Amino acid sequence: MTTLRQIERLWTARRYDQLFRQLMATRPESSMRLEVELAGAVPAAALALIRLDELCQNHQSLATELLRTLLASQEADGGWVDPMTTALCLRALITNHGAGASIDRGLFYLANLQKTDGIWPNVPLRRLPADPYASAFILYQLGDHAGFRAAVRFIDALNWFDHHESTLDPEARRLWDRATSRCRMGNPSQSVFAWS
Repeated sequence: MTTLRQIERLWTARRYDQLFRQLMATRPESSMRLEVELAGAVPAAALALIRLDELCQNHQSLATELLRTLLASQEADGGWVDPMTTALCLRALITNHGAGASIDRGLFYLANLQKTDGIWPNVPLRRLPADPYASAFILYQLGDHAGFRAAVRFIDALNWFDHHESTLDPEARRLWDRATSRCRMGNPSQSVFAWS
């Protein structure tokens, strides 16, 4: 497991890709695709903030620096580069009960990119095809957050996966399987596929 000192050392040395890979290696959502698609300082800062929260070290000055990096890199449309990076940044910002305009703008960004069938494209262009893997990642990161559920068509996304589960590629299926438990967290009495 990555420690505060390791995070601090890699962040200070600007070894963002190595930091991201090291942090992602032990996470349930880890995959080669994520390591390729979520490269750079912003995803590393988001994942590092999540890890600091898990270590109960979010009071450290490094956490403030990581938070500033996330807030400064939010784009005018409310997102961070693409839907998956946005979901990761939002998860980092809502750790420890975070709230505020940046989170609201990020949720609005995801809501605007969501396709009518309930899932998201992999890139920030709504007219492009939906990506089940990106959508499962978004649901894994944010499915237990009430603000996310209220901002997007949450039930439509879950119903899409319910109806298309047999067509998912192995990576999307693995991530969706992990996302279902997160999505249940907001309403544990609800069965996995009783979304409507």
